[in-house]
Amino acid sequence: MSNKTVPFTKEEMEKIIETYPTPFHIYDKKAIVDNIRRLKAAFSWAPEFKEYFAVKATPNPRLLEIFKEEGLGTDCSSLPELVLSEQVGIVGEDIMFSSNNTPMAEYDYAIKLGAILNLDDISHIEYIERKHKLPKTISFRYNPGPLRDGNELIGKPEEAKYGLTKDQIIEAYRICKEKGVEKFGLHTMVVSNELNPEYFAETAKMMFDLIVEVYEKTGVKISFVDLGGGIGIPYKPDQDPMDLEYVSGLIKKMYDDIIVPAGLAPLKIMLECGRMVTGPYGYLVTKAIHYKDTYRHYIGVDASMANLMRPGMYGAYHHITVLGKEDAPHDHVYDVVGSLCENCDKFAIQRELPKIDEGDILVIHDAGAHGHSMGFNYNAKLRSAELLLNEDHSVTMIRRAETMDDLFATLKF
Repeated sequence: MSNKTVPFTKEEMEKIIETYPTPFHIYDKKAIVDNIRRLKAAFSWAPEFKEYFAVKATPNPRLLEIFKEEGLGTDCSSLPELVLSEQVGIVGEDIMFSSNNTPMAEYDYAIKLGAILNLDDISHIEYIERKHKLPKTISFRYNPGPLRDGNELIGKPEEAKYGLTKDQIIEAYRICKEKGVEKFGLHTMVVSNELNPEYFAETAKMMFDLIVEVYEKTGVKISFVDLGGGIGIPYKPDQDPMDLEYVSGLIKKMYDDIIVPAGLAPLKIMLECGRMVTGPYGYLVTKAIHYKDTYRHYIGVDASMANLMRPGMYGAYHHITVLGKEDAPHDHVYDVVGSLCENCDKFAIQRELPKIDEGDILVIHDAGAHGHSMGFNYNAKLRSAELLLNEDHSVTMIRRAETMDDLFATLKF
């Protein structure tokens, strides 16, 4: 089971709120760094192992600076994500640019930075050649279609817009080899927020088998394989966190059984995790401002779905701690709601919680990835601040809250 505690006391949070009004996201720096080091240690057996943080999860340059200090690269899928990486000094093949219906201007910038191009379709070879010579390094994204099941969150691979079929992958490597590409990669991403460790072993086997097949059919020796992200986190208290060491051991066995005997070692192993790196170590902090009794008991807070859309969009569970009442009986049942003019604007539905009073501080867990980054301005809501909790429990603001001037800036032309 996961331990749903918070890294600050009620008194500490009250002091923080004196300077930074709620709502805001706050990230635990030490916990994030410790988690990164654990991931790297788990895969220390793997040749040149590299974690490329999925920038979309938490696109904040202060966090990216921490990741760079810890030896991570970035997985980017847009021009601003490339620029964020460049601004903190992550360039060259420390960037994986995962193409997805990509405009030429974004390819231009990725090529300028020397990023690895991870192409999403065979037609993108010709598309790039309209303006550029193909880079010396190229990767392709594999979609196994009906050969593999996805999971509930990401759906069936054959229904996904991403990636090449096996036949297309093999043909793409042939074409690129003929055109002088020297270094090849292979990538896949078939699940999201998955907690079954066996799934990742099966994915590794699928990719290693394909690497052998590509070599046999084209003579192309794959230099690196990106096994994607998708490692889940235990949003619910009764879920267990992923055993990274166990997953790594399963993948190592597949590597030793398939890649080594085929004479294709060393093969660089990459991951592109986002959620599991920062997710459990970020919190949305909000205050109870209203109480309402109609057909249900409602607690209204000063955050809304605009600050964390996962519960409203996906029906996702996020644990809630009421600061100062951690040990109080959970003998009240509430819907915890925001002020958005949408009935799905709920952080919890019929949740057993302690009695909540006006002014209580609620901490919504596991908001460190796909939290602030998925925020929006519907209802003219302003995006909230992001804070970094340092190891000495001081706090650094790493993104200020939006103002109405920010919101109206694009209208004042």
